[in-house]
Amino acid sequence: MTSPPRLDARLRPRLPSPLREVHDERFARHGVRLLLKRDDLIHPDLPGNKWRKLALNLEAAAGRTVLTFGGAYSNHLRATAAAGRLLGFPTVGVVRGDELAHQPLNPSLARCAADGMRLHFVDRTTYRAKTTPKVLEGLLGRFGDVVVVPEGGSNALAAQGCAALGRELADEADVAAVACGTGGTLAGLAAGLAAGQRALGVPVVGGGFLAGEVARLQHEAFGSRAGDWTLEERFTFGGYARTTPELDAFAADFEERHGLPVERVYVAKLLFALTALAGEGAFAPGTRVAAVVTGAPDDALQESSVSR
Repeated sequence: MTSPPRLDARLRPRLPSPLREVHDERFARHGVRLLLKRDDLIHPDLPGNKWRKLALNLEAAAGRTVLTFGGAYSNHLRATAAAGRLLGFPTVGVVRGDELAHQPLNPSLARCAADGMRLHFVDRTTYRAKTTPKVLEGLLGRFGDVVVVPEGGSNALAAQGCAALGRELADEADVAAVACGTGGTLAGLAAGLAAGQRALGVPVVGGGFLAGEVARLQHEAFGSRAGDWTLEERFTFGGYARTTPELDAFAADFEERHGLPVERVYVAKLLFALTALAGEGAFAPGTRVAAVVTGAPDDALQESSVSR
């Protein structure tokens, strides 16, 4: 029996993703070089860390129904739904907020539904308990034989998939920086980097839990803490999917300077943090800093998400 082709052959991702240097005087005046790792160009429907985190999970699912979790504007839900459409497997999205079941679908969830995802809305208390045996057993009883992928896609397979990101940056950067929501991309990125390189994570959500999550994921994926990584937690701007006039002005200015549309939920906070750190002298002269651009803005979805 012939084995099915790998996902990369069926979806044709653009790998390795492009790496380009941009001149920005806010970095250059400190002798720092800024490079953009354009993971947003990997695939039009599964950009950036979504492809890297999902690929091994979907191969392991082997065509079975994939059930996963997310909020009303989850990029992860959208990517999973798109993969289901493109590859022909069923998907279920467990969505935070049972009140949404009685409202018109927002643009993000409407796209999930259009791609064939079955949406299941749960109250916020149940959602917080989504990893407990009781809730998981209830979902399995309702939806049958499914493969469960965690919120944001972050598990051991996701971290292993993201290690390729670090390997692609070997000899290309001294610091590789990425915005963090659930920690899976940073866990893999750090593991894939070479000796002498370090990874920097910029959380987009507060709470101080990400260091423990990254360490846990690395132990599950690689057996121990892997690579040199740190977190810079000062740039959440009020929490996930929230922004401020200062952040919006920065993102608009960066777009004008470099001709790069800046996604606000993750990428804007990452670039703001790196600019601030360069100004503080956090990077030694001569440092090459690679910022991982994990996604591009979707204007309709972005406007809705940041106004919550």
